Amino acid sequence: MPARSAERSARPRAGRRGAIASAAALAGAALVSAALAGCRSEREPGAGDAGAGVADAGTGAADAGAVEVAPPLLGAPPGPRAPAPVAEPRCPPEMVRVARRFCVDRYEAALLDRETGLEISAFYPPSRQAAASVERAWSKMRLQLGDAEARRMELPLLPGWQKQREFEPRAVSRRGVLPQGYTSGAQAELACRNAGKRLCTLEEWRTACRGERDEQFPYGPTYADGQCNVFREGHPAAVLHRDVSLGHSDPRLNLVRVGGAPLLRRTGETATCASAWEGDAIADMVGNLDEWIDDPEGTFVGGFYARATREGCMSRVASHDFTYFDYSTGVRCCADLREAP
Repeated sequence: MPARSAERSARPRAGRRGAIASAAALAGAALVSAALAGCRSEREPGAGDAGAGVADAGTGAADAGAVEVAPPLLGAPPGPRAPAPVAEPRCPPEMVRVARRFCVDRYEAALLDRETGLEISAFYPPSRQAAASVERAWSKMRLQLGDAEARRMELPLLPGWQKQREFEPRAVSRRGVLPQGYTSGAQAELACRNAGKRLCTLEEWRTACRGERDEQFPYGPTYADGQCNVFREGHPAAVLHRDVSLGHSDPRLNLVRVGGAPLLRRTGETATCASAWEGDAIADMVGNLDEWIDDPEGTFVGGFYARATREGCMSRVASHDFTYFDYSTGVRCCADLREAP
């Protein structure tokens, strides 16, 4: 019995050794097979290929994300460039773009001689003959109207060159200057044309005045006293002539002060009266001076400093023809958009 037990226990150990030897032999054969397979042009199917196929599949998956890019050839033409952004049409620097459709002068205009660039007096009509006639008339009439203090007030200087030769006005938009009054519709149209611009249409003017918020006043929807230079506490003809209906060609009217303050203000001085557009603003479209628009029958808009109006951007006077002028009638130009350089 002991001998048989020993024999039984020895046999399994021999079986295990045989299994291990057989596995080693198979592994060696697989390695040889794999080595030989590397030299064949085609892989022969077999049990040893199964593991290699799985391994190869993993390699292929890892390589799938990598894309080889050929280096550019020397001397090859460059590839297509992205198109440059199209520049939007703009306005000249002294103008403001409105509704992306047209341009409006930022300030009421002063006038220059088109030929020489000399400043035209803001207190006389911009015409040699008319200016000389007004100066002659009021050098006498100022001594006949008003009280003693008014009669002592001298006429503003009319430059000699304005009396000596013909000239044409050119409109310029500048901050901090007295805007030009005493201008007829025909002279306003000429001044804008000589600046490469034009008079605004009524629709353009009102659109610009109402601002991006489309409100009746540059500052909001309802009238607020003192926000624009309009409906002032005094009238210059009442001060100088004791009658608001008399002497509207008097060159002194826009120099009158009430309570120590001038009635006509310099351009841009009334900061609260600004019509906002695209981060910019147009000054004094309500008040300061009336402004002619493109209407050959004769229309000016906006109201001047002493006009008793609360209509704001809707204020409109159409009771004078295109040749009329007085101290309150001024100029503002429009222009079409210009292609960016």
